Amino acid sequence: MTRTPGNLRAFVQVLIRYISTGRSAEVRFSSTEKVELVEITRQTLEFSYADRHGYHFMEPKTYETISLQEDLVVSIKEYLTENLLVTILKIGDRPVQIELPSSVSLKVIESPEGVRGDSVSNVLKPVTLETGKVVHVPLFIREGQAVKVDTRTGAYLGRSSS
Repeated sequence: MTRTPGNLRAFVQVLIRYISTGRSAEVRFSSTEKVELVEITRQTLEFSYADRHGYHFMEPKTYETISLQEDLVVSIKEYLTENLLVTILKIGDRPVQIELPSSVSLKVIESPEGVRGDSVSNVLKPVTLETGKVVHVPLFIREGQAVKVDTRTGAYLGRSSS
C-alpha cells in the first residue's frame, strides 16, 4: 500500500513473511527503494519415514530421497504420515519451508468413552491420533476410526473414509 502522509515523502508499507522463521512483520520502504526478489522453487515430495538422522522424503517420479532436519519439520510433524504428499519450498537447493495439504486423515489410536447422558449437541472429547496429536472430536468417534484434521488450525473437520 502506497501512502503519502501530508507534507512527507511517499512510502510503501508491506507485510512481509520471513521464509526461514515463518514470522511476519510490517516494513516501510521509500517509494524509490528497490527490493531484491528471491526465486523460490516448489517440489512435491512424499513423506517416507523418520529416524534419528532426520525426516526422509522421496520424489515420487525419480525415487530420489531427501533428508530434512527436525528444525524444518518441527511445526508440522504431528501431521506427517507415511506416503503423505507435501510441497517443499526451496531457495536454490536449500529447503526452507514445508507446505502441507489443507487437511489430512489420521487414525484415532486412543479415545476415552463418552459419558452416558452427555449427548447435548457439540460435546467434544480429546482423542490421540496415530501421530501423537491430540484433537477434540464429537463423542461418537471411536478408537480405530479415521478423522479429517485441518492442518492450519489443528481442528477436527469430520470423519474420513480412509
